[in-house]
Amino acid sequence: MKVAIGGPLKLAFRPWVEGLENIPAEGAAILASNHLSFSDSFFLPAVLDRKVTFIAKAEYFTTPGVKGRLTAAFFKGVGQLPVDRSGARGAGEAAVKSGIEVLERGELFGIYPEGTRSPDGRLYRGKPGGLARVALATGAPVIPVAMIDTEKIQPPGKVVPKLMRPGIRIGKALDFSRYQGMEGDRFVLRAVTDEVMYEIMKLSGQEYVDIYATAAKRQITEAAKAEKEAEKAAKAALAQAAKEQQEQAEQAGQREQ
Repeated sequence: MKVAIGGPLKLAFRPWVEGLENIPAEGAAILASNHLSFSDSFFLPAVLDRKVTFIAKAEYFTTPGVKGRLTAAFFKGVGQLPVDRSGARGAGEAAVKSGIEVLERGELFGIYPEGTRSPDGRLYRGKPGGLARVALATGAPVIPVAMIDTEKIQPPGKVVPKLMRPGIRIGKALDFSRYQGMEGDRFVLRAVTDEVMYEIMKLSGQEYVDIYATAAKRQITEAAKAEKEAEKAAKAALAQAAKEQQEQAEQAGQREQ
C-alpha cells in the first residue's frame, strides 16, 4: 500500500493534511471519518506512517470472475477486512468484532460512522452500533477525521478520476473512558456517536443532516424513480394528445370530402 499505491497517489493528487500530530506513534486508536468517496480508504492511509485497517463490504471479496478475484486480492493486500452487511444487525456486529481484533493488536482501526458514502456531500447521522461499541469495549481513543473534496475526484459512475488536491483534517483524540463498561446502554452509544459526528462536522465544514445516509439514499432513489415515471407519463399523455389531434384532423378531412 505505502509503496505501490501510497507514493503514486500522493505524487499525483498532492493531498494536503492538517493535524498529523494527533495520530499516536504507537498503540491502538480508532480513526472515525466522514465518507465521501471510494478513495477515502486509500488517501488517509497514504498520508500516515502507520497501517490503518478499514472494514469493507464483503461483496468486494466474493464477486466472481477475473475482475472479482483481482478486486479481492487488492483489498486483502491493503489490509481491508470483509464485513457481511446482511442479516438483522447488518454490519454492526461484524464491525465490532473486527474492530476489537485490530485494536487488541495495538493497531489503528478506521471506520465510517455514517455506514455508507454520503449521497450528496452532506454529513449524515452516525450509526451507534459499530464505532461506539468498539470504543467502549476497548477503551481506545477516537480520533475524528474529515476528508475534504474526495467526492469531486471520482464521483459515483465516473471511471477516470479528476486530478485535484483533496484534503484531510485530523482532530484531537476523544476519550470516552467515562463510559467504560456501558456499551450495552443505547443512550450512551448514541451520545458517544453524536459527539464524534459533531467533531467531524467541525473539521469538515459539512452541512449536518439528522437522518441516516442509507435513508437519504432511498429517498433520492425513490425521488428519481418518481421523476422518471412522471416524465414517462407526461410523454405518454403528449403522444396520446397528438394521436387524438391527428385522428380529429383526419375525420375533419373525410367530412369535407
